[in-house]
Amino acid sequence: MDYGRYNTNPSSDHYGDYTSNENDQHLTPTSYHPSSRSDTFEKGKLGLHRSPSKDSTLSSTPYTYTDEEFHKPYSHQRVQPTSPSPLVQNAADLERTETNYHDLEYADPPYPFNHNPPVDEKPNMLSRWLGKAKYPLEQRIQDKKEGIGRQKYPFVVWALTAAMAGVFINELVVNWKTQGSPVSFKPVVNPMLGPSQSALINMGARFPPCMKEVVNIPSNIRLGCLNNTANPPDSLCSLEDICGFGGFQGKVQNQWFRFITAIFLHAGIIHILLNMFAQMTLSAQIEREMGSGGFIITYFASGIFGNVLGGNFALVGVPSIGASGAIFGTLAVTWVDLFAHWKYQYRPYRRLIFMTIELLVGVAIGYIPFIDNFAHLGGFLMGLLVGITFYPVISTTGRHRLIVWSLRLIALPLSIILFVVLTRNFYSYDPYDACSGCRYLSCFPIAANNYCKGTGLIFTSN
Repeated sequence: MDYGRYNTNPSSDHYGDYTSNENDQHLTPTSYHPSSRSDTFEKGKLGLHRSPSKDSTLSSTPYTYTDEEFHKPYSHQRVQPTSPSPLVQNAADLERTETNYHDLEYADPPYPFNHNPPVDEKPNMLSRWLGKAKYPLEQRIQDKKEGIGRQKYPFVVWALTAAMAGVFINELVVNWKTQGSPVSFKPVVNPMLGPSQSALINMGARFPPCMKEVVNIPSNIRLGCLNNTANPPDSLCSLEDICGFGGFQGKVQNQWFRFITAIFLHAGIIHILLNMFAQMTLSAQIEREMGSGGFIITYFASGIFGNVLGGNFALVGVPSIGASGAIFGTLAVTWVDLFAHWKYQYRPYRRLIFMTIELLVGVAIGYIPFIDNFAHLGGFLMGLLVGITFYPVISTTGRHRLIVWSLRLIALPLSIILFVVLTRNFYSYDPYDACSGCRYLSCFPIAANNYCKGTGLIFTSN
C-alpha cells in the first residue's frame, strides 16, 4: 500500500499537501477553504469535514480542515506521486528535506535530563582551590546542599581510626602486663577506664618534663613505676625510665615528638569511644568535602597546635593525650562552611545554635582528667585558620570572592606565626609568666589539684 508523499518545499504551490493512490483508502488533507465548517470541534480548534463516498467506505475523497483562529486562506493542489514509495522511504525523504523551522520545544536535549552538562576535563585539586575549575557553578551549589564533596570515601579517617584503635589495644595490653589489669584501679581509678598515668607517659603522652627542662620538676625526680599500685608509691622509677623511648641519652630532655604521638593515644574506653564517634561522623564528612590532602593538613595542624598551646599554659605535671584537638580542628571547618555558605544552608540560624551548644559541651569535657582543654581550644583556633585556607568555598560574586581570598591571605601567615611563637615560647620561657590565669581554662580548682596551683604532679618522690 502506498501512503503517498508530503510536500515540504515552502516555495512550492503545493506545500503542505498529502497525495495518495486512487486505490488506497485513507484520509487526505486538501486545500484550506475559509468557507469550510467544522462540525466536530469547538470554535478555535482544528476541524475536519468528511465527504462520504457512496459505498460508505473510506476513499481518496479529501477531508478539509478549518483553523478558525487564523483566517488566512491557503490554496494548495494535490500532487500525484511520481513513483510508489514505502512508508519508511517517505519518512527518510521527509528528514532529508530542508525546512525553515526547528521544533525547539520538543527537540531532544544534548544530554539526558537530570544529568550534568559535559565538562571538558576533570579539575585537579589546585584548580578547584584557585576557583578556576571547569565545574558548573550550579552543580557545585547543588552538591553542597546535598552534602556531596570532592571524594566519596574518607580514606584518611578510616586509616586514622584503625591506627588509634590498634594503639589503644596496645595501651590496655601494656597496663595488663604491668599492673595485672587492662584498666587501672590503683593507685587511683582512671575515670576514663584506661591505663595508669605512668603507662600513658611511657607510651607517648604530652608530658613537658620529658620534652624540656621544667624548673619545678627536675630530671632527677622519681615517679611511680608502671607496675606501681600503692598510694603513696612503693615502686619508684627515674623520669628517664618513665619517659621511655630510649631515654635522654645523657642530654637534656627533648622528646618533641610527643606533640604528635599524643594525638594517637587515649585515656580510656570512654575517651576513645567519644573521639572515634566524632571522628567517623564529623571528621569523615569534612574529609569528603575537603579531599584527603586538605584534610590531612587541617587534622594534624590542629592536633599538633593544640598540644603546643597546652604545653605552654596547662599544668606541666599533668600528662595530656587524645585526638580531641585534631577533631576540634575539623569542627572549626564546619563553622567556616556555615558562614561561607550561609545562604545554601538549611535553617542556618538553627544550625548555628546547635553548633554553639556542641562547642560548649566539648569545652566542658576538657576539664576531665587526662584531657586538655587547651588542646580543644588550640585545635579549634588552628582549624579555623587552616580551614579558611584550604576549604573549597563557592563564590558567586566578586565581592564574596574578594572577602574569601583576603581572609586566606591573612589566615595562612597567621597560623605559621602562631606555631613559631608558641613553640619558641614553650622551649625558651616559663609559660606561666605570660599568662598565670590561663591554667584555669583547663583546670577546675579543687583540693585534689591544689586549686590548680603548682605543677599538678602527684605520686612523686625526690
